[in-house]
Amino acid sequence: MGNSFWEGAEEVPTPEKTSLGAIVAAGREALEMGGPQGLTMQSVATRVGVRAPSLYKHVRDRAALLAAVADDALDELVARLEATDGSLEEGIREYRRFAQGHPEAFRLTQSGVASQEALARAVAPILRASGELVGERDQLEAARLVTAWAVGFIGMELGGAFRLGGDVDRSFEYGLAAIRSALAAGGPGDGLSG
Repeated sequence: MGNSFWEGAEEVPTPEKTSLGAIVAAGREALEMGGPQGLTMQSVATRVGVRAPSLYKHVRDRAALLAAVADDALDELVARLEATDGSLEEGIREYRRFAQGHPEAFRLTQSGVASQEALARAVAPILRASGELVGERDQLEAARLVTAWAVGFIGMELGGAFRLGGDVDRSFEYGLAAIRSALAAGGPGDGLSG
């Protein structure tokens, strides 16, 4: 006979006080409030109501937290791109709206911390739309051109670089139409060496 009331009782696991999803959501909030420097283990722990060491059950370090936040932002972007009509123009417009609504997440996705898998998911809709304009052979080059232009334009816009007056929305549409027109016309032709 056992002496203890607890002898033979099953161990009940300690309930998790947070989840990876809650941590990533809090990380995105911290990022938008304070930029990358505001996205710390402590700021996230405070937001989810745990002590910072508890986060290490879900993310190994701050770099992993940054990557998880970047991947989550890209997943949101993909869902938004997939909800468009699939055209190059609507995809790039949605990309701009995403960046305007989440400027720090936009910057983080451009910083090189996101996973290769998340980046591949994010580029897929732009690759498809580019391929429809230029064909399979040149779709990667076209997608890179469009993405580089969009990231540059949006980055300058978010940074307040357009100070010469005029209508920035009109400038965006002008650039988007010019790129689409050039791609639809066949791009630079066969002058490229492979």
